[in-house]
Amino acid sequence: MAFTSENIKVFLAVLDHGSFSAAARALGRVPSAVSLVISQLEAELDVALFDRGSREPRPLDAARALEPRARHLASQLRQLEADALALHRGLERRLTLVVAPQLLSGLWATPLVALAREFPSLEVEIISAPQTDALGLLHDGRADLALIFERERVDEREGFEEVGSDTMIAVLAPALLPPGRQAHELRLEDMVDLRQIAMTGRHNDRHGDRADSRFILARQVWHTDSQLATLGLVQAGLGWALLPRTLVQPLIAAGALVEIGFQNASNEVRLLVDIVWSRERPMGLGARRYVELIRQAWPAGRGKG
Repeated sequence: MAFTSENIKVFLAVLDHGSFSAAARALGRVPSAVSLVISQLEAELDVALFDRGSREPRPLDAARALEPRARHLASQLRQLEADALALHRGLERRLTLVVAPQLLSGLWATPLVALAREFPSLEVEIISAPQTDALGLLHDGRADLALIFERERVDEREGFEEVGSDTMIAVLAPALLPPGRQAHELRLEDMVDLRQIAMTGRHNDRHGDRADSRFILARQVWHTDSQLATLGLVQAGLGWALLPRTLVQPLIAAGALVEIGFQNASNEVRLLVDIVWSRERPMGLGARRYVELIRQAWPAGRGKG
């Protein structure tokens, strides 16, 4: 094989620095060593790469034709070395992140831009699952990290960082408003008799609860495990729901939904957001870096736990 990592480096150094002596200085070698590498490469390729008839070697058309591929190979070799080093330091092959549906409109994707740039070989898998299911995936080893709301109970098996908060608001379709009532005229107790659409887990958790009690107000509750399904049912006038303000604000502005302004309580539920991992398994390099990046990306993020 004519091209190797060694002679590609020398070949590009001569092109970049304009002479054997300047390339030698850049590479920390003597000019004769650089000249020898180029001569051997030309012999193996059976083609002249540089015109040595002048004071400094001048690249011939063959050298310029090979230059783009040589630079591409050099870049790939550098990336291969970086990937090998990252693996040596503990980079996992795949990072699986499970996100609570209510947080899908948040800033969880922003840190992945930097993560992909730092670790191009890292595969990333994103799963959306209600909070109870998300924690189940985490403890079963099927997810590395879970982005969820702060729990009512802290599990000693979990490590976590508080990264910020999200605001949930109560919304419903205009047609669901009680006759003669405006959205700002409702009271919190009025919602008890209106069907609620709640995002909950697919299965009961070990405590027998189907949903976080902080989200449930109504006597009759329909359950979904999808943010889009919840939104669809609310838009169809089948119930009201607590949904992220960032998700529903365009629909409120368009008149498709109305924000409930309770007379006797705040409509907003501010919930803290945690990134959670299992203490029973070591965190990979990618997971550790994602935790750092999401703390920086989320407004008002702060660490704890």
